[in-house]
Amino acid sequence: MGLTNYLIDAQVPAKGAAWVTAGIHSRVAFLLVLNGFLLVVGCLMDIFSAIFVVVPLILPVATAFGIDPLHLGAIFLINLEVGYLTPPVGMNLFLASYRFNKPMGQVARAVLPFLAVQAAAVLLVTYVPWLSEGFAKWWAR
Repeated sequence: MGLTNYLIDAQVPAKGAAWVTAGIHSRVAFLLVLNGFLLVVGCLMDIFSAIFVVVPLILPVATAFGIDPLHLGAIFLINLEVGYLTPPVGMNLFLASYRFNKPMGQVARAVLPFLAVQAAAVLLVTYVPWLSEGFAKWWAR
């Protein structure tokens, strides 16, 4: 929380939004870069820590590209979960290896088909916003 407050006080999100919008001009390219960034964040950080630190940094940039916060939240969570399963650092791999008494390599190989399915889901949720926003908007009517 302290780091997040410092980043907001130092206006890092606004400066980051200006920097990213100057370098990336397409919404599709931004979403692709965002997916890659969030995958790395998911590999290296705990989900709760990532929410507190990364969301305040990404939200101004996403709004600059016209991305709905609900859609951004869905992209964020699904990418972090894929990061949790991505070798070699994914936290869920370590937990599964310990729980099932299997070597890490065997668990990582067993997860690969599920990673492919999740990668397809990430692309669908990212580039078809209705999948994450549709039901909520329909329900709000």
